[in-house]
Amino acid sequence: MERLFDADFPDIRENYARICENIEKAKGNRKDEVKLMAVTKTVPYERVNFAVGLGIKLLGENRVQEYLEKRENYAEAEVHFIGGLQTNKVKYIIDKVSMVHSVDSLHLAEEINRRAGQHGIVMDILAEINIGGEETKGGISTENAVNFCSEMQKFENIRLRGLMTIPPAGCGEETFARMQELFEEIKASQKGELFDTLSMGMSGDYQTAIKYGATIVRIGSALFGQRQYNNK
Repeated sequence: MERLFDADFPDIRENYARICENIEKAKGNRKDEVKLMAVTKTVPYERVNFAVGLGIKLLGENRVQEYLEKRENYAEAEVHFIGGLQTNKVKYIIDKVSMVHSVDSLHLAEEINRRAGQHGIVMDILAEINIGGEETKGGISTENAVNFCSEMQKFENIRLRGLMTIPPAGCGEETFARMQELFEEIKASQKGELFDTLSMGMSGDYQTAIKYGATIVRIGSALFGQRQYNNK
């Protein structure tokens, strides 16, 4: 593969190889794909591009402004928006990302639907679930998840592809198992609609997440190192 720039980042190379090996081990007998998403918050584009050059095909962006400032320098890769998204910022990314992971209100869904309609596109989304019931985190409660996902079917310019969650730090495997059960329950209610994505697992728990059905794992520090770059 042609080098994307002159710098070499051996730490990223080593981390990527280890993560890929861990993903394959965690998959066990699963035959479906588990996508490795590189989470780029505070990471300079040179390091992101190096990861893309190694084989990363999917980037996860947390902050609208940071993404807009870096995107012109990115190597070609698919980009999902994974951070909290204010309705007044939807217009800035609606035609620049291929999926929004953090939809946790009808108000936000309505705005994404409206802006997508203006661009003549259908935006893939994930419903964010607060699986741990934590007051400090966004997301739909497990009690309201089925009804919320059903409401998404009324929008013409968004397509609910699955669920996203951030389990509580240090939680047991039972939390991941509950999320997997909820995903399967909602999937069964989708009446033939494409519902194939469970975004679950980060640097500290992605192997457990894969064990319980995650199809996207969001890896930042385990790939790029602890956040210390452009950390303003």
